[in-house]
Amino acid sequence: MSAGRVELTVPVDVAAPAEAVWAAVTDWAGQGDWMLGTRVEVTGGDGRSVGSTLRAVTGVGPLGVPDTMEITEWTASAPGGPFRCVVRHTGAVVRGDGVFEVAGVGPDRSRFLWSELLELPLGALGRAGWPLVRPAFRAGVAYSLGRLARQCEAAYQQGRAH
Repeated sequence: MSAGRVELTVPVDVAAPAEAVWAAVTDWAGQGDWMLGTRVEVTGGDGRSVGSTLRAVTGVGPLGVPDTMEITEWTASAPGGPFRCVVRHTGAVVRGDGVFEVAGVGPDRSRFLWSELLELPLGALGRAGWPLVRPAFRAGVAYSLGRLARQCEAAYQQGRAH
């Protein structure tokens, strides 16, 4: 990894099958329901295959940072996973790779790992500022993943009740 590239990985365990978590994670338009301050749309392809493109905007109201992405890897395997999607961030500000991985860890449990391998903007200033920004960025992702887990668990329990 280069000096201007950083990695952040945040896991969350979910009391729902891997297939249900994968469906929620890759429901790009639905990510705004759990991802803090972010709206996502598919801009090319089907959003579920290599070469598809996405556009996210993270921010509040009209103020946001655009994040364009291209899916470079898509693995949706047998029941229980593992499932994996890698995107290349292609925007002016957000660059690098994002990785979503879901694996079953039991019949009704799964683990979702969100990893970002980001190229820091602003050269030396970006490298100097990352230790200050990292805790807030990680906390925001962890909060969002907690929301995702609760959403998946509630939907799964509701489906089991019927």
